[in-house]
Amino acid sequence: MDRIIYKIATRDQWTEAERAGAFAGAPIDIADGFIHFSTADQMRETAAKHFAGQEDLLLVAVDTKDFGDALKWEVSRGGALFPHLYGPLDLAAAIWVKELPLGEDGAHQFPEIEG
Repeated sequence: MDRIIYKIATRDQWTEAERAGAFAGAPIDIADGFIHFSTADQMRETAAKHFAGQEDLLLVAVDTKDFGDALKWEVSRGGALFPHLYGPLDLAAAIWVKELPLGEDGAHQFPEIEG
């Protein structure tokens, strides 16, 4: 499984996480009982399906090396395995946070992903 996973969050959600010292999740995460993440191959479809047309988003790259059993790979969209974190995200696991702007075509413009 991928060691680096990605979270799409609103700027307000991430600012609140920085104030709190951890990311508890977006409203959908809190309702579902885990934080939804995507792999590099899944994040564009996640943005199109769940964040279409939404501005002021951030893409957060997260290193899973210290997650242990709190990270579970579970079947979701199209039968694919998606990473789900059962517990708050320690901000120390965030490798970087980048803007996720909308392009002229209305699709989100993703930053280059290394590796």
